[in-house]
Amino acid sequence: MRFIHTADWHIGRMLYGKRRYAEFTEFLDWLAEKIESLEADALIVPGDIFDTRTPSNLAQQLYYEFLIKVSRSCCRHIVITSGNHDSPSFLDAPRSVLRALNVHVVGVAGDLQNELIELKDEADETEAIIAAVPYLRDRDIRTVELGESMEDKDEKIINGIKNHYTSLAKLAEEKSATLNNKVPIIAMGHLFASEGKVGDGVRDLYVGNLGSISADTFDPIFDYVALGHLHVSQTVGGEDRIRYSGSPIPMGYGEADQTKEIIIVDYNKGSLEISSEIVPRSQDLVRIEGDLDSILEKILHLKSENSDAWLEVSYTGSEMRADLRDRIMKAASDSKLEIMRVKSQAAFKSLRNSTSTSTVDEALEDLTENEVFERCLDAYQVPDEDRKLLTEAYQEILEEYHNADQLAL
Repeated sequence: MRFIHTADWHIGRMLYGKRRYAEFTEFLDWLAEKIESLEADALIVPGDIFDTRTPSNLAQQLYYEFLIKVSRSCCRHIVITSGNHDSPSFLDAPRSVLRALNVHVVGVAGDLQNELIELKDEADETEAIIAAVPYLRDRDIRTVELGESMEDKDEKIINGIKNHYTSLAKLAEEKSATLNNKVPIIAMGHLFASEGKVGDGVRDLYVGNLGSISADTFDPIFDYVALGHLHVSQTVGGEDRIRYSGSPIPMGYGEADQTKEIIIVDYNKGSLEISSEIVPRSQDLVRIEGDLDSILEKILHLKSENSDAWLEVSYTGSEMRADLRDRIMKAASDSKLEIMRVKSQAAFKSLRNSTSTSTVDEALEDLTENEVFERCLDAYQVPDEDRKLLTEAYQEILEEYHNADQLAL
């Protein structure tokens, strides 16, 4: 049996306000064709289908049209779970309708029987068992106790995740024992593995390092573990059977040089073979850094190659230049290049060294949520001895915000 593992599509994601529907369309069209050419039996997608809990009409259209197209292909099964960017209730809403297309969706966690899915062949015989675990929110895996420390919370989260997978492994093993033939048992998850490499657009699932799991979280009964959340394709704990597929397109300039891929898992009589296919790049993202002369030189070089790249320009010269943006825009004129953002390190340094109340354009896109809070603490000159407690309280609120589900549709 052949499975294709891909995750973290983030349909609807924008880059500096630029819509990217053309990229998502090209990827989904390519994936549908690849499923056909590889004669894949099943597609598994562990989370972050959409970039927001309230995806646009066009994002939804791309999603449903893709599911219809693939369901009519050689692919007999599609299994989708929610990620931390998704709304569990939104994904679950059309579940009964999608089942008619052999699409299994698990958005809301909690019911282990609902998460254990048997994939049946045309003779109604089980050919695979899937532990389809969606993103486990804090409230799904632990109880809150008054006065608990961050260390207590960390331990509860990790134990809660492990117990969830252990319980599913036991159910899967019991189910497998009732079958005539050995079938693959595959787990899915959307979580953060310790020491994992992250990419742009990855939001901490839990506060700080909380909830970082290790390879031993997953029982050996699982022949393969398909993970989502981290945008870099990688194994966990050096085990080939536990993998992140990574995101299919670069979510930001931090991922611009990464090779994006889908994972192909072939299971044959207890033997597992894993390979990958590189996802073609439909839109180049190029980050340019340096002083003004080197920036202009690089732009002229890209123009000479007739490049249509989207550029993020970071000026690192020491001299403040009022004409910086104008010079860069002029250099890129009469070309297919598009300037997405111009950042000046000299302006940032000037702000840090200044004792005045003047400010510079430091965009929210450049800062994490925690860095924004740090700016607030600095602005109000909060003493160091008070920062730890305030930061922990802020992170608790931030976590609750991210974990809050959308109102039922």
